[in-house]
Amino acid sequence: MKKRIVIFASGNGTNTQNVIKYFQHNKVAEVVCVLSNKKDAKVLSRAEANEIKAISFSKTELLSEEGVLKTLQSLKPHLIVLAGFLLKFPEIIIKAFPNKVLNIHPALLPKYGGRGMYGRHVHEAVVNNKETETGITIHYVNENYDEGAIIFQAATPVTFLDNAADVAAMVHALEHEWLPKIIEDLLSSPNPSKGGEL
Repeated sequence: MKKRIVIFASGNGTNTQNVIKYFQHNKVAEVVCVLSNKKDAKVLSRAEANEIKAISFSKTELLSEEGVLKTLQSLKPHLIVLAGFLLKFPEIIIKAFPNKVLNIHPALLPKYGGRGMYGRHVHEAVVNNKETETGITIHYVNENYDEGAIIFQAATPVTFLDNAADVAAMVHALEHEWLPKIIEDLLSSPNPSKGGEL
C-alpha cells in the first residue's frame, strides 16, 4: 500500500505541485491532501487541478484539537510536509505525529532561520551579508522555528553579481530537485537516519 503524504502550504504552491507531480505515478507514496491557512492561496487550486483534496483552515482550527488535528488523524499521513507554510506549527500536531513532520527552509540552517525568516527575507539577508553560498535545508519540525533535526542540505554558490531574485531562483531549483527525492527516501526507508520510524 502506498504511503500517504499531506502537505501544508501558505502561498503559490510550486513546490507542492512539484511534489504532487513527482508522486502521481510513484509506487512508494502519494499526496492525499493539501492544507492551507489562506483560503485564496494558489496552492489550493493547484491541488484541485491535480485532483488532490484541498482544505483551508483558520488559525483557531490549526490550534484546536477538534480542528486540523482531527482532519489529520482521519487522513492517517505517514509524512506531513511543510512547503512554504508560514505559521508556527502547533505542538499538538507535532506530538500526535512524532518524527513525521518535516519542513523545507530556503537557507543553510542554522543560518537565516527563525521567526520572520522566509522567502525573499532570507534571500535579501544572504545578499546583504555577502554570503558566498546558500541553499536549502530539509529538517524535522519541533516546537521552535527551524530548529528540528536536519535531514538534508544542498548548497549553491552566490557571487557578488547575484541579487535576491537570482538567489531565489537558484534556491527554488534546489527545492524542486531535492524535496521529492528526500520525501521518497524517507518513506522508502524502514529506519530513517534521524527520528523514529515513518
